[in-house]
Amino acid sequence: MFPGASVRGIFLIAQLCAGVMGNSLLSLLYLYTFLVQPHLKKPIDAIFMHLTLVNILNLPLTLLPNIMASFGVQHFLDDVGCKAIVFFSRVTRGLSICTTSLLSVFQAITISSVQAQCVWLKSKSSLWIFPSFLFFWILNMAIYVPVIKNLKAKHNFTLVGSGFSNAYCQTQHIEASTSWHYICVLLARDLVFVILMISTSLHMVKLLYQHHQRTQHLHSPSLASQPAPENKATHTILLLVSCFVFFYCSNNIVNFYYFYTAMKIPTLEVIICVLSTCYPTVFPFSLMKNNKMLSNVFSPFH
Repeated sequence: MFPGASVRGIFLIAQLCAGVMGNSLLSLLYLYTFLVQPHLKKPIDAIFMHLTLVNILNLPLTLLPNIMASFGVQHFLDDVGCKAIVFFSRVTRGLSICTTSLLSVFQAITISSVQAQCVWLKSKSSLWIFPSFLFFWILNMAIYVPVIKNLKAKHNFTLVGSGFSNAYCQTQHIEASTSWHYICVLLARDLVFVILMISTSLHMVKLLYQHHQRTQHLHSPSLASQPAPENKATHTILLLVSCFVFFYCSNNIVNFYYFYTAMKIPTLEVIICVLSTCYPTVFPFSLMKNNKMLSNVFSPFH
């Protein structure tokens, strides 16, 4: 084991701890709100809580194999372990994309509800949240069923050509036509949800900017230099969407190259791992920084 591998393992452990602790804290805060302060809960909180739970599952499933490999642990996973770990890590990653898209759509409906034609849509949208969760789970589990069929633990054989490979698992040889069909399915799912997320987020930014323009003259001169609440909300939306799209696109580009390169480079495995877990890691801290949930929770103790 090389010193660089140990440093890499320590970095991945730090990312795992930060991400799991941040998402766990956020989940506990929402749970506290549901149980102790039910008058403060909102329908959108269920989406936030589902996303934090998905992140808590995704982070160890994605990072642990690379952490164990960094410290020289051999034969960490057998065939069944490979199928289970990779399958559920991919499913939770897909759930993150779908849930973030649902979050953006729900926020857009909420902001647009000041318009008369959107009142009915807002009243019905909360009823679609839990059926949407069920649909997302079924969809992503169905998409990644081929992972169970083609994935095996590494047993002294080297993958040549295209295919998935990490420290402990890899696919057997896959025909080019089969891999392209599977990639097209993944891209179709990702593009639908990412485009939906971006378009609704841009719509929210537009609405918030228009609202700010209409109400700007109502602010007193002493408050003119302070950022308006609408600007803060706009910055939060832009931050979350920009982070998601950046990490999503970067991870997919590196993953696509790694999948089709003939010689698998171990460093790329770590880069893919880090990129795929950056958004779940930073998400809870961005959310806690830009809302009033913490002050609402701790206000009874002041």
